[in-house]
Amino acid sequence: MKNYSVFDILGPVMIGPSSSHTAGAARIGKIARELADDSFHKVTFYLHGSFAKTYKGHGTDKALVAGVLGMDPSDERIKDSIEIAKKNNIHIEFVEEDLGYVHPNTVKILFHYKNRENYYVIGSSIGGGNVVITNINGNEVNFTGDYPTILAKYKDRKGVISEISTILSNNNMNIATMNVTRENNIATMVTELDSPIDERIIEEISAIKEIIYLTAINPIKR
Repeated sequence: MKNYSVFDILGPVMIGPSSSHTAGAARIGKIARELADDSFHKVTFYLHGSFAKTYKGHGTDKALVAGVLGMDPSDERIKDSIEIAKKNNIHIEFVEEDLGYVHPNTVKILFHYKNRENYYVIGSSIGGGNVVITNINGNEVNFTGDYPTILAKYKDRKGVISEISTILSNNNMNIATMNVTRENNIATMVTELDSPIDERIIEEISAIKEIIYLTAINPIKR
């Protein structure tokens, strides 16, 4: 008798027995891919709490892999995502890990590269397909992927926030939220916006000499 997975029963819609373990997991994976350089050859998923205990039965493993391959939560290919990764010579590894005092549905996604340093993203699936990204390569952040988001790392100097805000204002971009953290004279800014981000805005912000790292993502589908 054939063993049926939740994907065989429910089809391509990424709901499964728990949206936290499927749709949310796929969204975390896709946000992580948007933030990372997609030239990775290996991805290690460090699974925390209930993610670690039930990831195979709930299809969390397939959902996470689908996300890092760029698939949306409703993509019909999700049930075959691990096989698709293998065909594309991307090695996948799952590790049960205690990530500390975090939400039980949390994963650390570590991207491995051949010609650059590894890169990781930590995110939690908090219910109903909602997610929150809490750490990017060691920098504490807090954003959901529901809004167009700019992430900037820069040498802390008075006036940088004002310069970035002015660029956004001049391009008719309204700021929904902005969060800035500082450590060792380096600031990390996460800015959620009400309008999609185009390349021209990124180029203007990149021209600020203190900018060390800059990336942007537009909303990730539920």
